[in-house]
Amino acid sequence: MARAVTTTIDPELCTGCGLCVSVCPADTIEMIDGKAKVTGKRSIACGHCAAICPTKAIRVGDIDPESLEFSSFTLDQNWLAPGKFDPAELVRLMASRRSCRNFTDASVSQEILADLVKIGVTAPSGTNSQRWTFTILDERHKVATLGNQIALYFEKLNRLAANPLIRYLTKAMGKPALSSYYRRHYQSVEKSLQRWREEGKDQLFHGATAAILIGSRPGASCPSEDALLASQNILLAAHAMGLGTCLIGFAMEAIARDSKCKKLLQLPNDEPIYAVIALGHPKEPYQRLTGRKKPLVRFPLN
Repeated sequence: MARAVTTTIDPELCTGCGLCVSVCPADTIEMIDGKAKVTGKRSIACGHCAAICPTKAIRVGDIDPESLEFSSFTLDQNWLAPGKFDPAELVRLMASRRSCRNFTDASVSQEILADLVKIGVTAPSGTNSQRWTFTILDERHKVATLGNQIALYFEKLNRLAANPLIRYLTKAMGKPALSSYYRRHYQSVEKSLQRWREEGKDQLFHGATAAILIGSRPGASCPSEDALLASQNILLAAHAMGLGTCLIGFAMEAIARDSKCKKLLQLPNDEPIYAVIALGHPKEPYQRLTGRKKPLVRFPLN
């Protein structure tokens, strides 16, 4: 991936403190004659230099100047130092977010969805590649249209999985995925498809009125991890905004395997989708936190 340098330094404002040099991970800047100067041929556009400069002498051109401007709230752009936020409130937010499977019919505005994307990209990414893509379905009928195409994919998959000869042959050829799918998912998917066909019951997107699909352009060093980090930001921010969310793994799998889904979404072939988030206004009045299962924790090399 190209790492063109877009950093500029105003020599009139630079005081020569050297802080920018100390935090630059790409050796883009060095001190010359008591002033910071851009001398490197590579930059990851992280913005560390601009964030630490006490006189606002540094600008990174690749950074969108509107990326920290939001429609639904005003952001205090002073840096929040480590230890300056209440960890109890942060954990309360995290533990209060739950996967929502009951949504109202209320829509989510494009402004809110755009704000959520901006919040998503405050997440870290591998080598700061920031190659995310966000495909937004901003109306219920668009979510339902994608749901219909995904249902067609799983109807076809279930027909194949229901055939024991096909399961046997694919497994014998060293491809056990269909047999595994049949054991783990066939019955529940068949039931959901039946309810979709006969009752119009949406057990995929759960009636959500919007969705955000997170993918990646070529060039990211760890695109799936980047997408999931951005997803977590969006899930937490959506909860803070009064919205419910749910990650939809079945939708992601269908999009990955069915070219008709990608064509419907106008996605290029080299842009995989790593997360699908259903969004809407929840109608689930929870009362308390419940915690999680006990994890496996190791402290090796003692």
